Amino acid sequence: MTHLRKTLPLALLLGGAALAQTEAPTLDTGDTAWMIVASALVLLMTPGLAFFYGGLSRTQSVLNTMMMSVVCIGLVGVLWLLGGYSIAFAPGGNAFFSGLSNFGFNGLAGQLTGTIPSYIFAAFQAMFAIIAVALISGAVIERMRFGAFVLFGGLWSLLIYAPLAHWVWNADGWLFKLGALDFAGGTVIHIAAGISGLVAASVLGARIGFPKTAHVPHNVPFVLLGAGLLWFGWMGFNAGSALAANQTAALAFMTTLIAPAAAMLTWLGLESVRTGKPTAVGAATGLVVGLVAITPACAFVSPLASVLVGVLGAAASFAAVQLKTRMKADDALDVFACHGVAGIVGALLTGALAWTTGAGKPVGEQMVIQIIGVAAAIAWTGLGSFILLKLVGLVMPLRVPVSQEIAGIDVSAHSEQGYSDSETGLGAPVFVGGD
Repeated sequence: MTHLRKTLPLALLLGGAALAQTEAPTLDTGDTAWMIVASALVLLMTPGLAFFYGGLSRTQSVLNTMMMSVVCIGLVGVLWLLGGYSIAFAPGGNAFFSGLSNFGFNGLAGQLTGTIPSYIFAAFQAMFAIIAVALISGAVIERMRFGAFVLFGGLWSLLIYAPLAHWVWNADGWLFKLGALDFAGGTVIHIAAGISGLVAASVLGARIGFPKTAHVPHNVPFVLLGAGLLWFGWMGFNAGSALAANQTAALAFMTTLIAPAAAMLTWLGLESVRTGKPTAVGAATGLVVGLVAITPACAFVSPLASVLVGVLGAAASFAAVQLKTRMKADDALDVFACHGVAGIVGALLTGALAWTTGAGKPVGEQMVIQIIGVAAAIAWTGLGSFILLKLVGLVMPLRVPVSQEIAGIDVSAHSEQGYSDSETGLGAPVFVGGD
């Protein structure tokens, strides 16, 4: 299948031993086994995100918060089959998107992408598309209608995410041809989700009482559990992006261990200086920020350089969280600060530090390319998300009624409660100042 070399993501084109092949690729059972495991690891990240976000929400909206992540598995999984994969990776595309020749995974049966079955490659990429939409939900919890989120998420996956993945990871894509480095999704997933979350929070408006009302996490153990599951799954997210069990995967695995560790320590240190005490939520947030920052760079920088990526990513995101109220957008769970900002820092540091492994172009040239890639992702996802939200708003209200927002969305949206004793009011808003 001669077109496959044109549809391989940048990760494989730069990192895999099979890249130098001019003859037709052959199936490697070891690579295939690893990619099946890696795909399963990435799938686990979305339930992990549900726990992470759910623990940070209020008691009376925990199910709705978690469902916004869980529903993405079904929603985006089906849409990836019907068109998302084809828009991103089908052969014969132009600089901005592919066609629909792989609609319904048509043409993938019995074919290879590199040394693995194309079905496995499509499944692996589906996991990325799923969590990209789920990440956005953290910015709009406790006030966005579930149906509106589902409609927006489906449109966003097909019309925003899939084309951006094509730009960066398809050899026909214009950012790919430019030489932009994004090994596992810093630009395609985290910047995209962070910017889209910020736009969505701005369009919906703030939660009732923001910023005078503190919506405190109702279950910190959930937050720690979710962070742990995310880190575990992220090993497949980053190392799996080599699409082979090779030295590139080994480097990505190592930097995905080191950078989050450094970021967590950095966050706890900054937190201790600012408030006098390190917190469990801070530890979980720091390690997630480190995972975000290292994602685009994980196979392009050395393990030692990954420490710097983790430290700077955590410092930038920590500062962004402190400035949250000045942005006048109630990004409920700091999706922009933790994913958008850390994703931008990681993308830029990829260009600055790729020389540590001999990847990319000369530093100055690569930095210019990375800046272009970041700017393009911000513009595309920001404007696109704004338009989609306005279109969804013409079909149905984006926001729940005030009474439901105050009482919590679980019962009104799902006829369920997270806890049988939710009437105790645990996790309810706490007024911290003002009239």
